[in-house]
Amino acid sequence: MKPEAKVKKKVKATLDKLGAYYFMPFMGGYGAAGVPDIVACYKGRFLGIECKAGGNRTTALQVKNLNEIGRCGGVALVVNEDNVDQLEGIINDEVQSGR
Repeated sequence: MKPEAKVKKKVKATLDKLGAYYFMPFMGGYGAAGVPDIVACYKGRFLGIECKAGGNRTTALQVKNLNEIGRCGGVALVVNEDNVDQLEGIINDEVQSGR
């Protein structure tokens, strides 16, 4: 399994544990570029989660989309192998704070 796939698997397990609704948009050349890897809703809050691994960085278009999510009141996160184990706490903090 590729490193980013491992991060996505852990993110999905965390969202399952929290009871969040989520899906992974399938791009395949037909979707909008820059959309986060995982789109979720938890306790009424919209979450856009971009998964990275192995030192990969977000693209300018991904950053633009994540910024738009945040501007509209959603929670925009970049998760990698360094912070994926803290994801549950991060989500709960963000949702409770209403940022």
